[in-house]
Amino acid sequence: MNLASRVDQYLRKRLAVGPWRLEGSSAGTYQGVVVIPALAEMDRLPLTLGDLADQDPAELAVWGIVVVVNHRVDADPVLQENNRRTLHWLRNEPLGDRLNLFWVDAVSPGCELPERHGGVGMARKIGADLALPLLSETGDPVLVYLDADTRVQPGYLKAIRRHFDSSALPAAVIPFRHQAGSSPEEEDAICRYELMLRCYVFGLKQAGSPYAFHTVGSTMACRVSAYLAIGGMNQRSVAEDFYFLQKLAKTGRGIGEVSGCVVFPSSRPSQRVPFGTGKAVMRQLAGEGSAGVYPLFLFRVLQDWLQLVAGHLSCSADEILTNADRLEPVLGDFLRQNRWLDVWPRLQNNHRMSGRLLQAFHEWFDGLKTLRLLHHLEGDVLRPAAEVAVPELLAWGGLPPEEKIEAQLAILRGEQNVPVEVS
Repeated sequence: MNLASRVDQYLRKRLAVGPWRLEGSSAGTYQGVVVIPALAEMDRLPLTLGDLADQDPAELAVWGIVVVVNHRVDADPVLQENNRRTLHWLRNEPLGDRLNLFWVDAVSPGCELPERHGGVGMARKIGADLALPLLSETGDPVLVYLDADTRVQPGYLKAIRRHFDSSALPAAVIPFRHQAGSSPEEEDAICRYELMLRCYVFGLKQAGSPYAFHTVGSTMACRVSAYLAIGGMNQRSVAEDFYFLQKLAKTGRGIGEVSGCVVFPSSRPSQRVPFGTGKAVMRQLAGEGSAGVYPLFLFRVLQDWLQLVAGHLSCSADEILTNADRLEPVLGDFLRQNRWLDVWPRLQNNHRMSGRLLQAFHEWFDGLKTLRLLHHLEGDVLRPAAEVAVPELLAWGGLPPEEKIEAQLAILRGEQNVPVEVS
């Protein structure tokens, strides 16, 4: 089945059903579309769209931009008013001569997102689903997710297209660096939060996990074929980015990383979702503690566990469990709770080739189970501060064991494809 037929089939079965439609530019045929959910972003969306309008004109000609202005039916009146102003601005904005700009009204009466599932996941899905007919039927076009408060560099679109022209992987993430805080206290909070994210991905990579990639919503990109293969974007109000990238990773070839550009998510405090950047910054500013770092021993246990399975694919579930108990009794407890003795024989029966068996194991022991294992291992112990935990984590990876936050962050940014001089 060709891509056009698969798109038609997807739209018949999985299209976000509702009153939503694209407004704005005349429909064209594009090699890629950038989808931007916007909730009360009147002050910031123009800056983000301005960054996109400053891209290479040759790139802009083959890219569409879809902004989904949205709120739930029960949204705060202040948010609703901001969104109405945003929609008015889009309908009268001055960027239409430079951007193939579309928008979706998910704020007017009868068009709001539902109370139950309405949120950023649904907004991302609406935008991507409505964008599918805009994409070229030749090749394998690209869907990109950005946020309305995230800034991008002038080479953003070119770098993304160059990556997918040269990579066979179905999806990629774009390197990121948070915008500077508006005060020294806010800057410290955002640096500690970003450091926690980077340490987590660094630890996963050192442990050998195939889920060692960042899951930041404004950094995601995938081929249309991959979007269709996983059934599109989920409708979660939180962690939609985590689950979306996890499903893409399970298509069997992993997640790539775009080089040559960096995106800059917002560092502002926020209570919109129960966790994430804005919430972490707000907690530290309120004196409720900074983002701690997962300690080294968790990643060592994870590494031992992944190596144990990879080296014992022909062994029984009991043998592997016995070895897991020897490595760390809490690991054995976790495996029992997750029915390892039932899962492993089923995987072995279904996948006779060792390579496919290992892949099936990683589809079962996915990014979510990895995170749950680390939480199970740490129990009720508070995570140590970066000054304590990061030096030994860096040393484990063969990097200088710096003790200062700024130096730690600079090292890990460099390791994760963010140039030191970027600002």
